[in-house]
Amino acid sequence: QVQLVESGGGLVQPGGSLRLSCAASGSIFSIKTMAWYRQAPGKQRELVAAITSGGSTNYKDSVKGRFTISRDNAKNTVYLQMNSLKPEETAVYYCNADLIAHGSTLYDSYWGQGTQVTVSS
Repeated sequence: QVQLVESGGGLVQPGGSLRLSCAASGSIFSIKTMAWYRQAPGKQRELVAAITSGGSTNYKDSVKGRFTISRDNAKNTVYLQMNSLKPEETAVYYCNADLIAHGSTLYDSYWGQGTQVTVSS
């Protein structure tokens, strides 16, 4: 059984910072890409940032220069440092991992339960 558990969400003022963490645990053989998505009320889930096992990253255009994604492969953990947050970035942030579980030969996509980020004064 594989689990992704996010932490670090909360309430922050506009212009503030938050750091999200997501730890993958369970019967994991290999993790390829880890990513953060977000979903605001009434909107579709969107990709915020992604990072490969080799460290290559890509970002949604609107967060470039403000958000930084990183990962610790030894801990199966991905982080999202968010700076200069804006009210319109209020959403539930989800962790995603493409990984192979022990006993499997294919990559599957796994999701965390989500963590609320609220940007408000």
